[in-house]
Amino acid sequence: MDRRRRSFAVLVLFLCAAVIIVGYAAGLLIRFFRERGEVLPEDASGMEITFLDVGEGDAILVTADGESMLVDGGVPECSDLIYAVLRDRGLDHLRYIVCTHPHADHVGGLSGALRFASVDEAFCCTSEYDSRSFGSFLAALKKQGVELQIPEAGRELKLGAATITVIGPLSHYEDLNDESLVLRIDYGGTSVLLTGDAGYQAETDMMDSDFPLRADILKVGHHGSGSSSYYYFLDAVEPQFAVISVGKDNENGHPSENVLEKLEKLGAQVFRTDTDGDITFISDGRRFIKKDN
Repeated sequence: MDRRRRSFAVLVLFLCAAVIIVGYAAGLLIRFFRERGEVLPEDASGMEITFLDVGEGDAILVTADGESMLVDGGVPECSDLIYAVLRDRGLDHLRYIVCTHPHADHVGGLSGALRFASVDEAFCCTSEYDSRSFGSFLAALKKQGVELQIPEAGRELKLGAATITVIGPLSHYEDLNDESLVLRIDYGGTSVLLTGDAGYQAETDMMDSDFPLRADILKVGHHGSGSSSYYYFLDAVEPQFAVISVGKDNENGHPSENVLEKLEKLGAQVFRTDTDGDITFISDGRRFIKKDN
């Protein structure tokens, strides 16, 4: 009888172990296929992403298969710069314009973009914020008859063959920085994570979500501030390239030495707009290559 009980106990333990192993393997398989990306259509021409040097602010221009999106526009003084960038590239129409959050160093130059280019859809984490620069952005959209949308996490957009997924914010926060729209861009098997100024709390919530975080390129949160870039978040993203949009000799002390040390420890290649100027990567759906300035 004891032998039968022991045999039964061993069988139960074996089955439990098997279930755990199968579950773990299934999780890895799901993650593998999630992160591998979609096969690109034959007519896909590639994706280009440029982190513009707008000083202590963010401005990111993404073009995939002939369609373009502008994410943030730097400070108000950058309006003419953003206008000129679009003009010089012949981009008189944008599929999307995104204001990650309405602080002046992100929304400031977007009205300049809308002076040159028309836009199909516009997004922000809020439609109400009392500032001159945000008001100018809203007025420029109204002039074009475009309504500002507040997308929820999980919203997907298409830009050429690229898929843009809103993965944050996942809650309402006291700090407006944490309310930043966080965008994941997948193009074939390559990916980019744009985090706005999202801080530790927002990063932790994203880690607790089902959204995949691993990405080839990470736009480091909040200009490399120590209030962002929680180590375990960076470890989950595991970027090959990390881009810090930051002003030269800025009074905020960005980027934080601690953040730079974390990125170095993870083996990420770091680029900074204050030292590298505009930073451009191109993807063929298999890998990113940095373009020379």
